[in-house]
Amino acid sequence: MALIEAGKDNLIKPLSTVTGIVEKRHTMPILSNVLIEKQGSSLRMLGTDLEIQIQTSETLETTGDDVRFTTSAKKLLDILRALPDNQPIRLETDSNKLLIRSGKSRFNLHTLPAEDLPLVQLNTQVLNRITLQQRELRALLQKVQYAMANQDIRYYLNGLYLVSESGMLKLVATDGHRLAYIETSSNSSNQQRCEAIIPRKTVLELGKQLADSEEPVHIDICSNQIRFQFGSIDLVSKVIEGKFPDYNRVLPAHNNKIFSINRVLLLQALQRVAILSNEKFRGVRVMLSDHLLRIQSANSEQEEAQEELDIQYPYDALDIGFNINYLLDVLNHSSCDDIQLALGDSNGSALVSEPGNASFRYVVMPMRI
Repeated sequence: MALIEAGKDNLIKPLSTVTGIVEKRHTMPILSNVLIEKQGSSLRMLGTDLEIQIQTSETLETTGDDVRFTTSAKKLLDILRALPDNQPIRLETDSNKLLIRSGKSRFNLHTLPAEDLPLVQLNTQVLNRITLQQRELRALLQKVQYAMANQDIRYYLNGLYLVSESGMLKLVATDGHRLAYIETSSNSSNQQRCEAIIPRKTVLELGKQLADSEEPVHIDICSNQIRFQFGSIDLVSKVIEGKFPDYNRVLPAHNNKIFSINRVLLLQALQRVAILSNEKFRGVRVMLSDHLLRIQSANSEQEEAQEELDIQYPYDALDIGFNINYLLDVLNHSSCDDIQLALGDSNGSALVSEPGNASFRYVVMPMRI
């Protein structure tokens, strides 16, 4: 039975969108599949891992019989990518098989009934709807997502904390050693405080799918879900249950040794020093004295590296250690010319910010070197 005939891009685009969350190995084989549904000229594809569900649609130039089935997402994507660009692709179903034709190429894939795919049940009780530009949300995520924990026993850290209140949207990520915070004004349907912890996998997938455009993204916060709708994409995710730490207590308020430094020069110096840092602990010493910043690293083989940068630093000398990866992360995810550091003493955390941008703050804890 002929179902779909389309160009390569018309099939790869929606399939690539949903395949990112599909698990390659799972206790339920059908969760490795993508749901393909055709109704008239509309083609819908959906993938889920029971925690996240993403669907997208495409309009086809041809019409045929309506159908719903599931097949291996990765195998289908690999096949489509390998086919010639200039040949139309024809998909047909026969019993429990999907036949893929293009030119003289033929492939048969196993299918499973669409009814067997467990879908995420949508929560229709929306506590708050927030609207932003896709470009803006994408930039916000890039500013903080690197600070999320990864497989931490404190499960509530393995995600991004989203808070909406009084027309402001705040995003916070922390792994217990550093914290990234950013805020922006937003178009919100509810001025009351609403919050959610978005799982790490959802945040990373969202960052891939958002376009660099002024098109809107609608964020619906529900009691146990969060939903993102933008373009032809509808992404629904469960939220992490738990109490996120009070980030206001982490932000240092009394660091009085404040100075600015060229971001690129500091980044390049840290990258060079990182070559000889300890591979396990990644520690680096930052020594500040009269208008001079000295950075030192050493490893277990007694090898050392040192860099010096001239800065405007009229304060008492300070010697403090940091995980060099935490410093590199914030510098790599910033685009400003200068970066501002506010320090207290050798046992206190450092506050990193961008001059002229009060919406972003980054806190990194010191470490013993």
